[in-house]
Amino acid sequence: MTKTTDKSNPRLAALIVTLKDASRVNEAKIWREIARRLDAPRKNYAEVNLSKIDRYANEGETILVPGKVLGSGALNLPVKIAALDFSEAAVSKITGANGTCMTIEDLVRDNPAGSRIRILR
Repeated sequence: MTKTTDKSNPRLAALIVTLKDASRVNEAKIWREIARRLDAPRKNYAEVNLSKIDRYANEGETILVPGKVLGSGALNLPVKIAALDFSEAAVSKITGANGTCMTIEDLVRDNPAGSRIRILR
């Protein structure tokens, strides 16, 4: 049986399958939830500004955005942020605050158990 999704973006379809597999193998419900959110229509994806991340994140924390991170606002904390996509302004502000930008695929590979991750939407 092949695993399919109705997404036309091959990266997104592969990510959803990877998240479901990681959820099953590692018994981590967080990856199943992120796969469910990414399998929804694109208009329902999260778009999070840096000001919101700065407001709700703690220093050194890992933040997961199932959508796009936008560059509005300031980021004063060094945090790791994993998202589907980043705006150019967001990347420059995150790296300027000694933070890290990563893809969701990288986060699944680095933290397969999905522990100590805060989801923002």
